[in-house]
Amino acid sequence: MIIPFHVQEMLRQVRKRFDAPADAPKMQPRMEDLQKLRPVRTATRKTIERFIAGFEKDAGDLSALADDATLDSAETYSANIENLIGTVKVPVGVIGPLRINGLNADGDFIVPMATTEAALVASYGRGAMAASLAGGVSTAVLYEGVLRTPAFVLDGILPAGQFVDWVVANIEDLKQAAEETTRFGKLVSLEPVIDNNIVFLLCRYTTGDAAGQNMVTIATSALCEHVAKHCTVPILKWYVEGNFSGDKKASALGLITGRGRKVSASVTLPAKVVEQALRSTVDDMLDYGRVANLGALLSGQLGAQAHYANGLAALYIATGQDAACVAESAVGFTRMERRGEDLFCSVTMPNILVGSVGGGTGLPSQSACLDLLGLKGADNGAALAEVAAAVCLCGELSIVAAMSAGHFSDAHEKLARKR
Repeated sequence: MIIPFHVQEMLRQVRKRFDAPADAPKMQPRMEDLQKLRPVRTATRKTIERFIAGFEKDAGDLSALADDATLDSAETYSANIENLIGTVKVPVGVIGPLRINGLNADGDFIVPMATTEAALVASYGRGAMAASLAGGVSTAVLYEGVLRTPAFVLDGILPAGQFVDWVVANIEDLKQAAEETTRFGKLVSLEPVIDNNIVFLLCRYTTGDAAGQNMVTIATSALCEHVAKHCTVPILKWYVEGNFSGDKKASALGLITGRGRKVSASVTLPAKVVEQALRSTVDDMLDYGRVANLGALLSGQLGAQAHYANGLAALYIATGQDAACVAESAVGFTRMERRGEDLFCSVTMPNILVGSVGGGTGLPSQSACLDLLGLKGADNGAALAEVAAAVCLCGELSIVAAMSAGHFSDAHEKLARKR
């Protein structure tokens, strides 16, 4: 039998660092001298300074976390975090103007992107320039709906079927119970899925201009409480989320049915723009695209794309979105095709979860970024989703061009290592 090299290396490192008789006590549970944090929900200058004073003895100077701007606006953060000790400053760059010709986003946008990865903003900026020189990106929200999937445990498969029959007969009452918890959320579909004695209810909501994660959780909890109180079929247990929805996870369900807003964006680049702005050719980009699609297929990627997560994470952090939603938002398909002498490129992304209100959008820096975009506040949620898809399209154009022309490594060497 051959032991894989990585296993041999792991064993070598263990032997090097761990003397079993001497070091074993280090890895045993220890209960003594455990000092608990006192939970703080409403932040003030005083609560932050008390935390910092307690930590600095062991951690050194923490003043960069608790700067004067943070201390002066401490209560602003109370709705978004507990045990606040300060803020982390992530560099914010801009790309654009990115011209978007969308059903909801229409205009030339300066897009803020928060990242610590050198070369990222430059790359997306290059894609944005190429797309804008070609007349802009066409965008459309194709579908909308945020899933929450409660699970109900019954006594067997027959009671599970009877439970589904009761749900179907009482759907209007369930809809009313859910929608009474929110001014903006609407339950637009409810689909039962039976697995023997367990029933999942796929509850899909529209959420107005908010991303809506908390909104649909509270609404679904009310729906479940109504079921538990009124259902004539005995329920053993129920859970407000049965881990079926794909919440903050890449899933086949999300890829097919979408969670959040499904958005498609496209642009047709003249050959001259490809050569001058992207420093590649239509043929070279298509050749690389075929290899990249094969790689996605062979590796079992959900969808086929180069790096949606880069653009989404940077945009989400800058504009106060839930950054963990990148896990499901960064799923979709990039297509590149020849159109005459030109290059057509599209991205279709079924799980874009963004909001122009709620969550972290009201925090000082994030609010300023939304102001910069011109998409702060009500009536801008769909437009922000289209901007997100357009940004990802720009990133796909730039990275495929860089890979196809062989200057991907050079750009990172120049901008990330030697700048």
